[in-house]
Order: sequence, then C-alpha cells, then structure tokens
Amino acid sequence: MALKQIISTKLEQRLSPQQIQLMKLLQVPTLELEQRIKQEIEENPALEEGLEISEDNYGENEEIGEDIDEKEFNVDDYLSDDSDYKTRINNSSKDNDDKAIPLSVDNSFQERLINQIQLLNFTDQEYIIADIIVGNLDESGYLNRSIEALVDDLAFSLNIIVTEQEVLEVLKIIQDLDPAGIGARDLQECLLLQINRKQDGNITRFTAKKILEQYFTEFTKKHYQKILDKLEISDQDLKEAIEEIVKLNPKPGGSTKESRGVYQQIIPDFEIVVNEGQLQLTINGRNAPDLKVSKQYQNMLRTYSEGAKSSKSEKEALTFVKQKLDSAKWFIDAIKQRQNTLFVTMNAIMNYQKDYFLSGDETQLRPMILKDIATIIDMDISTVSRVANSKYVQTSSGILSLKYFFSESLSTNSGEEVSTREVKKILSEAIDNEEKRKPLTDERLAKLLKEKGYNIARRTVAKYREQLKIPVARLRKEL
Repeated sequence: MALKQIISTKLEQRLSPQQIQLMKLLQVPTLELEQRIKQEIEENPALEEGLEISEDNYGENEEIGEDIDEKEFNVDDYLSDDSDYKTRINNSSKDNDDKAIPLSVDNSFQERLINQIQLLNFTDQEYIIADIIVGNLDESGYLNRSIEALVDDLAFSLNIIVTEQEVLEVLKIIQDLDPAGIGARDLQECLLLQINRKQDGNITRFTAKKILEQYFTEFTKKHYQKILDKLEISDQDLKEAIEEIVKLNPKPGGSTKESRGVYQQIIPDFEIVVNEGQLQLTINGRNAPDLKVSKQYQNMLRTYSEGAKSSKSEKEALTFVKQKLDSAKWFIDAIKQRQNTLFVTMNAIMNYQKDYFLSGDETQLRPMILKDIATIIDMDISTVSRVANSKYVQTSSGILSLKYFFSESLSTNSGEEVSTREVKKILSEAIDNEEKRKPLTDERLAKLLKEKGYNIARRTVAKYREQLKIPVARLRKEL
C-alpha cells in the first residue's frame, strides 16, 4: 500500500492550566483548601497572605523602562494594584477565626502490650517471640498470620529456631493481657477470651460461653430455635445470654483512642439559617482567604525591567519573576472563581430545596439531579459534581453533605414525582417499627410501600435497604 500525505483541520477544546487548577480547587473541601493554600505560598514566594494595601500613585505615575520582551508581556500589568485579584467577599460568615482544637494523646494498644510484656518474667527468646506477635496484630487487635508463618519469620529474619508450641505458649500469655480479647485469631476466639474472664458462677455468662464454644455458627446466623432446642433453655435465658455476648468488644484493638480509626474533621463550607421565614446563605470565611501578590516581587520586576537586560542571567531572572507573579495571580483568581462558583451553586440548591430548608422535614426534599442545578446556574454538570464533592452545609437539621440533597425521582400511583429519599425514609421507619421476632422481608416491605402508593419491585426495595446499610430480615431477628 502506497504512503500518502493528507492535510486536515479539526477543532479541539483543550483546558488551560488555569482551568485545570480551578477544577482541582473546586473539588477540595474547606479544610483541604487551607492546606492547599499553605502549600502554594510555600512554593511561590510571590504569593502572600494578608490584605492588599493600596498606595497612592504606586505603579501608575512612575516611568518604567522599556522591557526587552515587550511583545510577550507588559510590566505595567504586574505593577498595578488591581482589585480584581483580591479575594474578599461580603457573603462570608462572621466566625472566621482559626480555632485550635486540642488533641488528646494516648498510647496505641501495641505500646500498651509491650509495656505489659516488659513486666513479665520472659527469657530473651520469649521477648523476641512476643515482639513478633505484637508486631503482627492488625488495627483491631487480631493475629491474622498463622503460627507456622511466625515460626518461619523468626527463622529467616532473626535466625531464631523455635517450635509452633513455643510460639503458642507466648501467644496464650499475651492473650491474658489487657485489653481482653487481644491476640485472637478469629472473632470466636476473641469473644471467648473475653467471656472466659467473666466466668464467676453466673449461669447467664456460662450459657453465653456455651453458645460461643458450641453453637457459634448458629448464633451468627441467628438460628435461635436450634440453640434453644440443643441447650434446652427458655427464650428468656437465651435472650439474657445474647445480651451478655453483645456487650463484648469484637475489636479489642480499637479500645484505645489512637486505634479507633481515622476520623474526618468536618468543617461546614456553607451555613443556611432561617430568618423571619427567609433563607440566608453564607459561605465559610475560610473559603475566602486574604491573598495578595508580593510587593517585593513587584519591585524586583521593576528593577529588572529598568536594567540594561544585556546579560543572559538578567533575562532569566526577569522571566523567573514574571512566571512567579503570573502563577500568584492565576492562583488568586482561581480561589476567587472557586468561592463564587461555590456560592452560586449552593444558592441554587437552597432555592430548589427551599421547602426542606424551611421545615427540616426530609419528606419535603424534591427529586434533584446534577443536571437540574447545572441548568439553573448555566454551568457544566461536571462543575456541579465537583462542588458537591466533599462539601457540607450547616442547617437547622445539622451538618449535611451536599450529596444528601441529590436523589432520583420516583412516580407514585397518582403520577406524582417524589424523591427516592422519601421512599427510603418510609422504608427505614417501617423497619424501625417492625416486630423484631418476625422482621419484615423485602417482599413484605414492597407490599407495604405499594399500599402507601409507591409501586416498587422487591429487588428495588432490596437495593434501597442495602443503601441504608440495613441487613436482611433474618439478621434483624431478635428474641
């Protein structure tokens, strides 16, 4: 096949670096925005925190030498006190002061275990085995590695030859330490370690131990009738024994503050208050920081522009200063566009869900998708999605995620469009009020919703139930 050249033209839309920067900033919540600003200030010395201070005749009446790169940029653009680059707005909340949050410091459960082990009369080898065991405990306090694997670790890593029995003996001693249940290899062993410490002759605790030892599978699957038949006990005896088991901690490693997992600190990006029947929206002042372009860098640009600029180093210095000033102005402009986009989007959501914000009644939420808000504010759906990502609003009903207000629509038997959130609320209330001895199945829940005018299939009910993180009927059964 012969080769040939073809000339063609086509239109392409490409995002500029400034647009990409804005898209990234739109996604981050308030707390991350503060970190992002600090990072930008550290990387760009031409960007500073603080209010812009205007000076009379600064950069306006002074004669500036002709720049060697006049065709590429105008020095006056970098010396003018342009208020467009200020990020102060008049819709920010009053509570803008940074507040230090004191954090309590606690040892991890591994450190607590090591402290306890050091008080034991162990040999050097036993201390090493104990250290290997503690080091292999997961964040919940479980030992997920097999004894055989620990023996291999000691042999290959530390050249210490031990038997599985020697490791098991040290493990049993560690399991007697605090917190109770630590060092277990599965949930059943964890619960047994705890219930064994509570054996004091109480018949209820003895029954709980028997259930965990002999009928753990039936207990987890809530096959209570099988347990009643095999243990020959009454419903009340079984109920009391289960209450004892429920009191046990399935994650003993999480009993210390540091091991409970990472909790996200939520700072509301917006606040909506009802004042005399009217909704008022304010944006968190942390979303509108005081940023300015460094006067020092502006003076540097003037100095370089007035020089002879004959050497290569002077030209490079002038270009460097220009790039830093450009970057600072782009960032400030992106922050300003971000806060304006946030405010416009949240204002549209507030007006769209006005009935809910006034009443606080979840059933008043209207069906709303990203396209609805995008159409109102005349922006792209992806922009609305970025705004809704990880953003929160303070309302009379508490702090809510912006994603909370978005839901699909569902038609009732009368043809009325309602939010799927309204259906989920009815579903949740029905399950809360069900008879726990005979929980409602998905089929019965679908029938109940149909009676209320919501024609929903059983599989849709199952989907909503799973979204609400509610288990199936069998696992909701109680005595």
